[in-house]
Order: sequence, then C-alpha cells, then structure tokens
Amino acid sequence: MRKASARNDHCYQESKEYLFNSIFCNSGIVGGIMKVILTKDHETLGNAGDIIKVKDGYARNYLIPRSLGLAATKSNTKIYEESKKQKSAKKNREQVLSEKLATEISKVSLTASVQVGEDEKVFGAITSQDISNLLTEKGFTVDKRDIILEDPIKALGIYNIAIKVAKDVEAEVKLWVIKEEVSS
Repeated sequence: MRKASARNDHCYQESKEYLFNSIFCNSGIVGGIMKVILTKDHETLGNAGDIIKVKDGYARNYLIPRSLGLAATKSNTKIYEESKKQKSAKKNREQVLSEKLATEISKVSLTASVQVGEDEKVFGAITSQDISNLLTEKGFTVDKRDIILEDPIKALGIYNIAIKVAKDVEAEVKLWVIKEEVSS
C-alpha cells in the first residue's frame, strides 16, 4: 500500500474545513454560537421576529423545544418572513374591522331609566354590566370588562362612556341617565 503524501493530507484537511463551514456556518452554528429567529417575545432576548445570537446549547435545549425560537437557516428565515407577512395582513384586516365597529358603536346613544328618590338621588347605580346589556339591546355584543367605567354612575345626566373595541381601538358611547317615569 502506498502512503498518502503530505500534500494529499493537506487537501483532505481543507475539504473537512469546507464541509464543516458549509454545514454549520450556513446554518447559523459557529463555534458554539447559534443564530435563532425568535417566534415569541422574550423579556431579555428581544421581540418576535428578531434574529439573535445565543449559545447553541441554550438554543437547542431551551428556546427551540419551548417554541420560543427557530434555527436561523435560510429556509426557516424565508418561512418565518412569509408567516410574518401573513400575520401582518391579518392584523391589518382586524384593525380595519375594529375601527369600523368603533365608528358604528360611537353612533349609538343609550338611555338608562333609573328610579330616583327625593333630591333626584338615584337608587342603586349604573354599572358596566348595565351598559353592556343596553348595548346588547342595540345589537352590539360587548363584554362588561371592555367598558371603561372608573366608578358606577350614581347621578342623572349625560355621560360619555369609553369602550375598548380592540387593543388600540376605543369607541365612545353617549349614555343618558334619566328619571324613570312612575305610573300611579
């Protein structure tokens, strides 16, 4: 058998380095450091969609199994960018629908009839649940937690009530609190 020359060993060594670099450097793994695309917001690492560099063990053992990140390969980057575009388009559609709903709700005027005693003092109070029921009668389903009411209403008058339609969209409804007509 012939012994391999030093020149051939050198070529073999270079091909091993090339193979290593082509596999690991292109996939984002270099010297124990790995590039990761965050799929969810993380307090210390960053926001969803950010490409960060972390230790490969942290990525393999913590981020990836908990679906907090993906290895930043070319294919994963393309896939994530496409899903990000789709999420953005969906968010824009929802924003438009929320704003449309907010304008429809703002056109509504509610009237609440309450019993009053002497000196026009209201018996009980009007709460967010009462306002939610009044909106349901008008055809809008609104959760009582979405009605921004600092204190229950305990006096007659006209009030502007803020309603949270979506994360960044609010509507304002005019509420008339009037005296209930007592029939004798």
